[in-house]
Amino acid sequence: MRNLTSPISKKQLDQKYDAAAPGWADKMRLLGYFDAYLGFLSADPSMEMGCNALDVGCGTGAFAEARAVVQSKGRITLLEPSVKMLQQAKHALSARGIDADTSHSRLEDFQASRPFDCVMAAHVLEHCTDPVAALRRMRNLAEPGATLWLVVSKPHWCNAIIWFQWRHRSYRPEAVAEMLEKAGWQLTAEHCFPTGPPSRTSRGYRAQAV
Repeated sequence: MRNLTSPISKKQLDQKYDAAAPGWADKMRLLGYFDAYLGFLSADPSMEMGCNALDVGCGTGAFAEARAVVQSKGRITLLEPSVKMLQQAKHALSARGIDADTSHSRLEDFQASRPFDCVMAAHVLEHCTDPVAALRRMRNLAEPGATLWLVVSKPHWCNAIIWFQWRHRSYRPEAVAEMLEKAGWQLTAEHCFPTGPPSRTSRGYRAQAV
């Protein structure tokens, strides 16, 4: 669900993501985002990653790959509007022995056969025209008590540089907490990424469907 409040159309944005796909996974690892996601998902060893997970806006699969390292059991559905990124994500999970389901779709158009007990979304919310509606849509796809693992851009000068290419937004923690509550999620934990670009650009949030 990569809708922007900018002149970039959905089609143009998808084309930009398709063009970026070949080097995206390597770039995410080089910048430390895979390790950051892994640290976020494994910060609380008592938390499980569910038996039927959905990765919203999966990109090339870094967040889903991190989940596979933490917990390889269960199903995961990769949801992504960029065909080339979705293909790479599918391949990345396959290399880890995960036969992921895929859906080439936007969040607002996605239809699921059953609710999910785990929803993941890394750097998706800040591209949505209506972030509360996006979070509410994620909640509608989740069963009661499901866990949401959310990574959102935060205000920092590094994001000002990224904005020139992607026209994304950034949100302070209190704004994210308010949006989660409005959408039917209860915030249960926040995560500060300790090092590298993720520490400057992003923040993690864990919430429960109510």
